[in-house]
Amino acid sequence: MIQITIIGSGNVAQHLIKAFSGSKIVEIKQVFSRKKEAVLHLIDSEKIVTDFKALEPADLHIVSVSDNAITEVSNELPFNNQLVVHTSGTSSIELLNPKNRRGVFYPLQTFSKNKTLDYSVVPFCLEAENTADFKLLETIAKSVSTAVYSISSEQRKALHVAAVFVSNFTNHLYQIGHEICEENQVPFAVLKPLIQETADKINTLDPIDAQTGPAIRHDSITTDAHMAFLQDENKKNIYKILTQSIQHNGKKL
Repeated sequence: MIQITIIGSGNVAQHLIKAFSGSKIVEIKQVFSRKKEAVLHLIDSEKIVTDFKALEPADLHIVSVSDNAITEVSNELPFNNQLVVHTSGTSSIELLNPKNRRGVFYPLQTFSKNKTLDYSVVPFCLEAENTADFKLLETIAKSVSTAVYSISSEQRKALHVAAVFVSNFTNHLYQIGHEICEENQVPFAVLKPLIQETADKINTLDPIDAQTGPAIRHDSITTDAHMAFLQDENKKNIYKILTQSIQHNGKKL
């Protein structure tokens, strides 16, 4: 069995614990958590450590902490020449202390602690400083997922920005739609089939070909009516910017 240690107890760390708990070739040797109770529901108590000095060598150490803590945590690791990776979408591999062999193990997904995921379709974006370490990361990732990619630090930055647009920003637009429905006593559930169909279409169409609506039709009567309907200035500004962006097809506004 390949032995791994997970350092952290946040959303990503907890999902990695769940994912690897179902792996046939990976064993979670230790989990580091400042608060033991944060992961007690996921892993045996004897595997949880709260002191960096208690961490033991393993085949892989996954540092799954906030970006601004990566360097500090990697500096605390009480060993040398071990394979240590972080899970950040934007942080460079260089943030990890070079006393250990460095890599990146980035699962590109939106993680919520109480939301069940199918880990077999979660893309894992990997990077390592040498071929042998990359092969190990690839083997570990493929034990839980069918979507494994070799992605450089620059490519990973691009992916993370793109992910913010397609996930975080999109979810914020769901929130705005939800607020408009609530303000007008309309069930948000009415929109869910539309949301699902919009997401499903990009499995067969490029987004540019899937675009519909009054903006792409340059239907100013409808867009002007929408602007007049909206009272909240923030919502009006977002509507205007997105309408212009669609009409200019991503070109400078």
